[in-house]
Amino acid sequence: MPRHYNRPMSLPQIAIVGRPNVGKSSLLNRFVGRRISIVDAVPGVTRDRVSAVVELLGPREDGDVEPRWVEFTDTGGWGVYTTDEERIDDAGCDLASLTEDIEGQIGAAMQGAAVILMVIDASGGVLPLDEVVIDLLRKRGLLDRVVLVANKVDDESWEPHALEATSLGIGTAWCVSATSGYGIRKLLEEVWRLVDGVEVPTDSDMNVAIVGCRNAGKSTLVNALAGEDRCIVSEIAGTTRDAVDVRFEMEGRAFTAIDTAGLRRRKSFSGDVEYYAYHRMLQAIRRSDVVMFLIDATRRVSQVDRKLAQELQRQFKPVVLVLNKWDLVPEDTDPAEFAEYLTRQLRGLEYAPIVLVSADAGEGLQDLVTMAFNLRQQSRHRESTGTLNSVIESILKHRGPSSRLGTQAKLLYVSQVATNPPTIAMVVNDPKLFQGRYERYLMNRLREELPFSEVPIRLLFSRRSRKSLQDLKTGQ
Repeated sequence: MPRHYNRPMSLPQIAIVGRPNVGKSSLLNRFVGRRISIVDAVPGVTRDRVSAVVELLGPREDGDVEPRWVEFTDTGGWGVYTTDEERIDDAGCDLASLTEDIEGQIGAAMQGAAVILMVIDASGGVLPLDEVVIDLLRKRGLLDRVVLVANKVDDESWEPHALEATSLGIGTAWCVSATSGYGIRKLLEEVWRLVDGVEVPTDSDMNVAIVGCRNAGKSTLVNALAGEDRCIVSEIAGTTRDAVDVRFEMEGRAFTAIDTAGLRRRKSFSGDVEYYAYHRMLQAIRRSDVVMFLIDATRRVSQVDRKLAQELQRQFKPVVLVLNKWDLVPEDTDPAEFAEYLTRQLRGLEYAPIVLVSADAGEGLQDLVTMAFNLRQQSRHRESTGTLNSVIESILKHRGPSSRLGTQAKLLYVSQVATNPPTIAMVVNDPKLFQGRYERYLMNRLREELPFSEVPIRLLFSRRSRKSLQDLKTGQ
């Protein structure tokens, strides 16, 4: 692992641990209030550490409430499969070969946690694997951090089912239901009590989604940026299933990188888990400020890469084309020729900057992060109406759209109405004159003249209405 220039955000860590299928992912989703972790009955779905920052509210002595911030971390099920088992999941992945990595992630989460929520399934009773997890916590000297949680207690009538948990020797269990919400508030109040003196974090300065085909090196890149093994790195395709948030600070700015599942052709999806992982990736793109589109420089651009490029254009997201594994390409490879190749293959993203990196060797990371912040700044820039009018009138004067009927294009009013992406609304005499080829020409010229050279621009054309231009200016 290379030397790093950043540090993880220092929030109290709350690790959620237990054997498979006790409802750990469902609990995280309940704590956060939205679907973060994939929930499925198949053991081994959660593999990496999936984290989310949550604000907890508790009572102060003066009767008011006090917020305390924590980071909940969902972990994989301990003992998913023993190494002598041969279990192939729905994506063709041998989970037995990943067990050591999964349990390494669980161990790291427990060791760094201020509070450990040890979850059991009250409806199924205490199983030998529950005792194995407790024994592990005992050997590591972590029992003083453990809060026993009996999940799947839907109401008071189910609480007697949780009494069996006292046999584990770590006290009485907190009875909750991730499905119905029963007991959740009391449990969170207990967590609030256990984490005292918490610093309120600043919001991330930037959210970056890291996307790409399988085995392009996304998890390796996240680990390199974070400075620790936050994501399982494996040659087995399909290892990452959730969208994993990794938060850290660099040069005084908070930063969140979102590792996503590797994409493959949708007709090759093998089950609900892979389907949901795909939609987690789309959700990660939507909530990102910038997208790092990882491309394996040692392979040809695939149909999946081209489909992903189209999706990024549909969402109008700033994109950095990240050529990973550049240290493995032949020495006589010309970066300029490779850039031309990408332009031909990924049509519509010719404006996106290209950064050469080696995530495994830690090369090019500083340039990559700097470029991401630069794109975020471009996407947030708002240009004055006077400048827009001047620039677009100059473009129209130099080359206006042609009409078979001889109609002359006229610009009546223009204004930037939004950022992220920069959205420019133009009131013209005939919107049809600006559609198609001329719109692309206008877009390219605007990138040359305005500080939006490397980000997508959304153009909105509308016909003059009966409203006055003054009404349009005031938004009435």
